[in-house]
Amino acid sequence: MIKKLALGAFSLLCLMSLAACGQSPDVTANAKGNKIGEETIKIGVNMELSGAVAAYGTAEYNGIKLAVKEINANGGVDGKMIELVAKDNKSEIAEASTTATNLAVQSQVTTIIGPATSGATAASSLESQKTGVPLLTPSGTQDDLTVNKDGSTKEFVFRTTFKDSFQGQVLAQFAAENMNAKKVVLYYDNSSDYAQGIAAEFKRKYKGEIVAESTFIAGDKDYKAALTRFKDLDFDAIVMPGYYTETGIITKQAREMGINKPILGPDGFSDETFVKLSDKKNATDVYFVSGYSSKVNLNDKAAAFIENYKKEYNDVPNMFAALAYDSVYMVAEASKGASDSTEVAKNLGNLKNFEGVTGVMSIDGQHNPIKSALMVRLENGAEESATPVEVKD
Repeated sequence: MIKKLALGAFSLLCLMSLAACGQSPDVTANAKGNKIGEETIKIGVNMELSGAVAAYGTAEYNGIKLAVKEINANGGVDGKMIELVAKDNKSEIAEASTTATNLAVQSQVTTIIGPATSGATAASSLESQKTGVPLLTPSGTQDDLTVNKDGSTKEFVFRTTFKDSFQGQVLAQFAAENMNAKKVVLYYDNSSDYAQGIAAEFKRKYKGEIVAESTFIAGDKDYKAALTRFKDLDFDAIVMPGYYTETGIITKQAREMGINKPILGPDGFSDETFVKLSDKKNATDVYFVSGYSSKVNLNDKAAAFIENYKKEYNDVPNMFAALAYDSVYMVAEASKGASDSTEVAKNLGNLKNFEGVTGVMSIDGQHNPIKSALMVRLENGAEESATPVEVKD
């Protein structure tokens, strides 16, 4: 997913480092990277553990810690134990960038997992390109995170999740084909690049009719005016790109007004706070894009992961925990036989048919995973089912 936070902070960061924000494809020319230790492999964690999106970061950190615990208990990687160096970026873009530098330069890690959000990942990626320490974001979905302005691939930036435009395609295909929704209302967060990108791709790919298109702004609390307009229209579903902080409230108000049509959204719905904000009874006939669901055991690893996560945290893992868990195992695989961080990056770029708890994936030429998506259905606030969606074009 994910949120592009604190744009003002990022603009300030750009003013402070114009050369970095206007990076050219050869920015990695002098990136030397860090050596892997004789006894340990240092993995940095640059995560949103406090602040606006701490729910995402905390879940991901839990997945990371569990994976490291398992790997070390089974002998580590090439006989070397994984050592985590975790830092809280406070859900702030400038802090994420500083953290990326500190992890690479001071802590001498050989890979960084995180941040969780797109804005923080974009800023941190500049530092990875300079230092030669690969960054793997479990959930940063902004389309251009892994590519330079000229379309070339960033050598040291990777992701475990799918990108925004892919989510728009999934929503369009699922609405038209799986739900047979011929008419929809499109209601999205106009203050978010994430939601705007998904909405734009949905409009390009949806084969039905959009009977109304309207927007809201992050932080809004009262959506009744727009919902009143929608209520009198003839439509089959509401497609709502946005984050749980707003979409949970919108869902509650829609249901209380008697709008009981299916609601479809992106992976920004994938947090228990969505259910809390909407109220369990209202989180019914709600569908969202996900890379993982505890209702679908994609393989034996997924079943074991769910069981082990429950034992460790007394909770059911969500998508963010699963993506971060997979990220650690991807880094472990890429670290095999590597002597430094630049070799880890090369191995990540060549990763093929990796079997994770979120499915089998390969890394493509732009450092995005090739994998299928799920549409998870909520019933009374609980995951009731998950339908695999293979995008056709």
